[in-house]
Amino acid sequence: MDISAGIKASLAGRYASALLDLAAESGKVSAVEKDLETLGAALAESGEFAALTTNPELSRDIAGKAMAAVAKKLKLSPLTTNFLGVLAANRRLAKLPAIIAAFKAIAAAQRGEVTASVTSAHPLSDDQIAALKTKLTQREGRTVMLTASVDPDLLGGLVVTVGSQRIDASIRTRLNSLAKAMQA
Repeated sequence: MDISAGIKASLAGRYASALLDLAAESGKVSAVEKDLETLGAALAESGEFAALTTNPELSRDIAGKAMAAVAKKLKLSPLTTNFLGVLAANRRLAKLPAIIAAFKAIAAAQRGEVTASVTSAHPLSDDQIAALKTKLTQREGRTVMLTASVDPDLLGGLVVTVGSQRIDASIRTRLNSLAKAMQA
């Protein structure tokens, strides 16, 4: 199955696709993927770093030097470092989170993987996650990369999202449906 044309057509998708092509040519897809995970974590953890990427007052040159320093500190590969320089030169650093997400999606699709997320009211055990991953892999016919999160507002049950499909088996949704049915 081919990746959604929407992802590749977006600005972030075009940059991610170009980076993936360069990484594939040099045989460094996994290294670049690891670098982007490191960058994503750094963006999430550091408000200052996130502000740096979105600051319109920084010149292209200063933004490029700052990204080179960040890349050196995070020990990123030369390909990823050069890519960050291109983003800085083109004033596209603000799109970095979207580029990271698009790169993950495109790379996963090329490997024949599909991403899924499961949200539960309570943390799931490793056995429960493994069983859910097995069921989803059977259902989708492809390897499923599963991420789990917790939302106590669900009260119980699960919300599973695979691609654009959502399976909502949460108690919160069931209670809301029952309340609407009783109002009618």
